[in-house]
Amino acid sequence: MLPFIDLATQRARLQPKLDQAIAKVIEEGRYIFGPEVTELEERLAQFGAAKHALTCANGTDALALPLMAWQVGEKDAIFVPSFTFASTAEMPAHLGAHPVFVDIDPDTYCMDPAHLEKAVEWAKAEGLNPHTVIAVDLFGQPADYPAIAQICKANGMKLIADSAQGYGCTLNGQHPAEWADVTTVSFYPAKPLGCYGDGGAVLTQDDELQHLMKSLRNHGEADERYYYARIGLNSRLDTIQAAVLLLKLEIFADEIKGRNVAADAYAKGFGDVVKAPKVIEGGVSTWAQYTIEVEDRDAFRAKLAEHKVPTAVYYPVPLHLQDCYAAFKQMPGGLPVTEAAAGRVVSLPMDAYLEGERLEQVIAAVRASV
Repeated sequence: MLPFIDLATQRARLQPKLDQAIAKVIEEGRYIFGPEVTELEERLAQFGAAKHALTCANGTDALALPLMAWQVGEKDAIFVPSFTFASTAEMPAHLGAHPVFVDIDPDTYCMDPAHLEKAVEWAKAEGLNPHTVIAVDLFGQPADYPAIAQICKANGMKLIADSAQGYGCTLNGQHPAEWADVTTVSFYPAKPLGCYGDGGAVLTQDDELQHLMKSLRNHGEADERYYYARIGLNSRLDTIQAAVLLLKLEIFADEIKGRNVAADAYAKGFGDVVKAPKVIEGGVSTWAQYTIEVEDRDAFRAKLAEHKVPTAVYYPVPLHLQDCYAAFKQMPGGLPVTEAAAGRVVSLPMDAYLEGERLEQVIAAVRASV
C-alpha cells in the first residue's frame, strides 16, 4: 500500500540536521521555553505576515486562547463551518458560547459568505450576540477572507482564521493575517507543517491580545513568577518540537511548491472523470488534503484499495449532525451543501514528495476505479 502521507522522505531529507538539533536541546536541558521556542515564534510570524506568533500545545488550544482572551460566553454566537474537524466548534462550546453552523461553498468547501450573512441575521433574531467568525482554511486553501472580513466589520465581530490545515496559504498574495484578528495553526504530524507530536500557534497583529494570550498560555501568569492575573491553561510547545519545526520551516516554501505541482498533476490526470477540488481565485493552497467527489464512495475506495492506493474521508458526518451539538439551536433548513459533500468526498494521497511512479499509480487507479 502506498503511504497516504510520505513523512519518511521528508525525514530522510532532514535527518542529519534533525539529529543535531534534537541532541542540542537534550544536551542543554532547556526542554520548556528553550531558545528554539522564541526563535520559532519569530520565524512563524515572519512567514505568516503577522506581528506576533505565540506557540502553544496544539491547534485546539490555539483556538481557545483568543476566545478566552475575548471572554466569550453565554449568548455569544460563534459562527463556524460544520464541514471541518471537531476543534473549530468544540472550543466555543467548551467556553459556554453558542456555535452557529454555516454552510460551505460547493467548490472550495470553505465557509460560504452568503450563508454567513443569513446566519448572522438569524442569530440576532434569536437573541444571540454575533461575536466571532471562525473561518477554516479547509484542506489547505484560504477562505474568502475579503468577503468574510467585510461581514465581520459590518457586524462588529472578531475574525479567526482557523489555518490548522492551511498555514502558508495565501489569497491575492496575502496571508490570512491580512484580514483576520487571529490566525491559528496546528503542527499535528500530518499537517503540511507538522512536528513529531502535538503543537500549535496563534498569530496576531494585536499587541494587547498577544499579551493576554501569552499569559493565558502559561496558567494565567502575571509579570511576577507564581502570581496569576487570570485563570489560564497549561499550553506550552516543547523545545524539542520547536527545534524540529525550525528545520521544517526552512524547507516549507519549497514543499508548498511541491504539493501544488502534485495537485496540478492530479487535476490534469483525472479531472475529467471526477469532481476535482477548485482553489479560490487568487488563492494558493498548501494542499493539506486532496479531496475529490465521487458518486459511490464505498465502491470507489474499495477499488482503490485493490490498486494499493489508500484513501480517507474528511468528514463523513458534519458537526451539526453530531449528537453532541444537538443542544445548540441552529438555522432551519439544515446545511444542504455540507450534507451533500459529506456523502461524496474522498481524499487521496498528498504530500510534497508525491511524484514519479507513486503519482502515476494514484492517477491510474483513480481512472480505473471511477
